Amino acid sequence: MSFSHRIIVVSLKAITNLVCRIDDAEVVHIPQNGPLIIYTNHVNILEIPIIFTCLQPRRAHGVILAERWNNPILQWMLEVTETIPLHRGEPDIVAIRRGLKVLKKGEIIVIAPEGTRSHDGKLQLAHAGVVLLALHSHAPLLPVAYYGAEKYKENLSQLKRCDFYIRVGTPFHLDERGKKVTHVEREKMLDEMMHQLANLLPEKYRGYYAQAQATEQKYLVFK
Repeated sequence: MSFSHRIIVVSLKAITNLVCRIDDAEVVHIPQNGPLIIYTNHVNILEIPIIFTCLQPRRAHGVILAERWNNPILQWMLEVTETIPLHRGEPDIVAIRRGLKVLKKGEIIVIAPEGTRSHDGKLQLAHAGVVLLALHSHAPLLPVAYYGAEKYKENLSQLKRCDFYIRVGTPFHLDERGKKVTHVEREKMLDEMMHQLANLLPEKYRGYYAQAQATEQKYLVFK
């Protein structure tokens, strides 16, 4: 870990602990070695530095919209932490290739399939890019959910800290069944994955995935 990387980790941890009381007891269940795709809900900006610092000293790489590189200070932080830029509204082959390289080295990718912040904490319809990454890498997937800090700005204005909860699921692989996976099957895989994420959240946060819980898991293989 470089000096710049250490400075970023220490600074982010200090800031997030000042803003939140972080319940990170379940982080110990995250595998400590080997490639891993962590997929999460995306509420606001807070969860990005929190999960990043909680995963240290493991090498963890976020996938963030390329437009964030327009800010010079943020650009420096993103480059130091080897964050992967993602271009909105198009299949980003370059981002997928960078993700595959990271996983091949046995490191962690953190990705939010919703693609944009919900602000209220309720799950939105997800996109299947994470499925493509998992199918090409054969890496295990792990759902990690956050909740509790949806109104952190309001709390900050009143000099109050937020209770930020992290919930960790069970790792699994996608079952390709030895054949080419169709677009329809990728969407079904994504649906099963997102229900695993939804089940980690209190019911009021399950949003789009609250109504039709998956009754049968056809594509997820747990070990």
